Amino acid sequence: MTKVAIFIGSISDEEKMRPCSEVLASLGIEHLFTVASAHRTPERVQRLVADLEAQGCKVFICAAGMAAHLAGAVAAKTIRPVLGVPLTASALGGMDALLATVQMPPGFPVGTVALDSAGARNSAWLAAQILALDDAGVAEKLRQARQKQIQGVEKAAADLESRVTRGDTNQPRQ
Repeated sequence: MTKVAIFIGSISDEEKMRPCSEVLASLGIEHLFTVASAHRTPERVQRLVADLEAQGCKVFICAAGMAAHLAGAVAAKTIRPVLGVPLTASALGGMDALLATVQMPPGFPVGTVALDSAGARNSAWLAAQILALDDAGVAEKLRQARQKQIQGVEKAAADLESRVTRGDTNQPRQ
């Protein structure tokens, strides 16, 4: 069963959003990654939301640039959590997409994360946290992933401290 749906407004957004799919896959979370445009294919957006919701999809992640109406269009069609990832796609450097994603009317919220691939990753982590509320398996995978991140930082700190103690400060970061 698809638990998370990732919608991108254009195929040109795929590279920026690929990390979202990768994080979900690493956590074993079934998901759909597809193109659906709020402006060019509004009927497809509506149909996908209805079909996925009926099939038990729990979280929708929407990424778009410029006017970035995709997340809002999805939020208008579901009461499930919608996470928005604003993308840089115009001369405004993503500010237009950020404001379009974050400025939603009362009752139709879109949880908004950072721009581009950083936001893609965090949207996946946030979706997993939402799923973990009712899924002990996902919760455990999140705990394990966090522990791995903690261990990575502790190892990096120990390596740096060791190099500094030896007077070897010119080694590049790994």
